[in-house]
Amino acid sequence: MENTRMYADPAARVPSPGPLTTDQPAPTDATQTDVTPAGGTRRLLWHLGEMALAMVAGMLLLGPLFEMGGAALGATDTLARPEVAALVMATTMTVGMTVWMRYRAHHWRGVGEMAAAMYVPFLLLFVPYWTGLLDADGLLLGGHLLMVPAMVLVAVRHRHESAAVIRRHPAVVALARRWPTGLALLVTADMWLAPGVLSPWTMLVLPGGYLLIGLIRRTLRGPGVLATQLAGLAVWGTLTLVAVVVGGRSAEWLVALGWLAHAGWDLAHHRSGRVVPRGYTEFCGVLDAILAAVMILAILSTPA
Repeated sequence: MENTRMYADPAARVPSPGPLTTDQPAPTDATQTDVTPAGGTRRLLWHLGEMALAMVAGMLLLGPLFEMGGAALGATDTLARPEVAALVMATTMTVGMTVWMRYRAHHWRGVGEMAAAMYVPFLLLFVPYWTGLLDADGLLLGGHLLMVPAMVLVAVRHRHESAAVIRRHPAVVALARRWPTGLALLVTADMWLAPGVLSPWTMLVLPGGYLLIGLIRRTLRGPGVLATQLAGLAVWGTLTLVAVVVGGRSAEWLVALGWLAHAGWDLAHHRSGRVVPRGYTEFCGVLDAILAAVMILAILSTPA
């Protein structure tokens, strides 16, 4: 998969809607994406990184659905068994990975082999687990450790394949452009099922992320940029200390409003394009707004 070409998604270049085609070579005039890193090793690492994120997204989104389904069917104890939990985890990762690989125009045979890389490591360890050579933690840890080289082998095996021809509906393209928003929704899925208020100390992450990214990207050198970020650190640092000192319901409101205020901070930086990438501000803004809303809901629904 290393040299697989990826389609760019400008609206003007989206083919007419239709079902996925068979795995035929891509047209020679297909436009390559401008975000795929150049170089074989970097491209391979980029692809594996995308797979890892897609697998995590699948677990975050589908994991709670399996739990709710198991509770509704009275199968909670069955899902808690290590073998079943391992297969459920492999399934959620495979679904997320499959969706992303097909969007990236990988052939079904490569998708199938990557799916096998999710399941086979766990299946190989079932016998040692059943015979008592491995405990439950060893089964899950060993499966994940074996999964990494298996994924790399599949990626290297398909590195020279051309892209599959895939017809994308304009709505799919539009949603893909909003991937930071989608990622934020996935990350916060658990919070909607179990609303609660975060620790006051989490507010230190809000300005800290901007300072760290700005330092790495060297975008803090403009006039007033560093001073603005340090002012933000002072504001949210003060909110954190006050919330820790006062405690109780007042602290909960300070935390919720602090996260909500940072969503406005993200919006301002998204419009200016300074310090951090716009994808980060979109993700952070949606994340902050959702967490603030969930915390406010938790406060209002809990007796004082």
